[in-house]
Amino acid sequence: MTPVLAHVALGANLGDAEATVRAAIAALGRLPDTQLVAASSLYRTAPVGVPEPQPDYINAVARVATTLPPHALLDELLALEGRFGRVRPYRWAPRALDLDLLLYGELVLASSRLTLPHPRLHRRAFVLEPLLELDPFLEAPGLGPLSAWRERLSDQDVERLLPHPA
Repeated sequence: MTPVLAHVALGANLGDAEATVRAAIAALGRLPDTQLVAASSLYRTAPVGVPEPQPDYINAVARVATTLPPHALLDELLALEGRFGRVRPYRWAPRALDLDLLLYGELVLASSRLTLPHPRLHRRAFVLEPLLELDPFLEAPGLGPLSAWRERLSDQDVERLLPHPA
């Protein structure tokens, strides 16, 4: 099977979030039938849409090449979250690690467990900024050039931190 390029958003705001995101990026490259191709810099952002005050998030995006089918990749991402201590006490709770499958090649999918492209990727600067760092000309099925969406989110502050170590 030919590998598919997939993009995964990473975020954390509990504990040493920077160390967690860096370790999770490395762990993505150790998933079965998956290779880490590239990772963005780390970004600091304020929580979006949360009901209570929370610490800032550390975010990044990784590009992987995988032969896992999309639902199998999702299962691996959820298991990886669990290994990093992710619990889900309520929606928008602070997170030890959050992994979202943003894009899986050009696949458009809507199932009970997975929607691709990710349904909110074009509304979140903390996702678009690292995605566009990896590929400024990236397009998403049904959304077109993602740079046009980033321009619409100028009111969302995103602070770029140090680049991810190679």
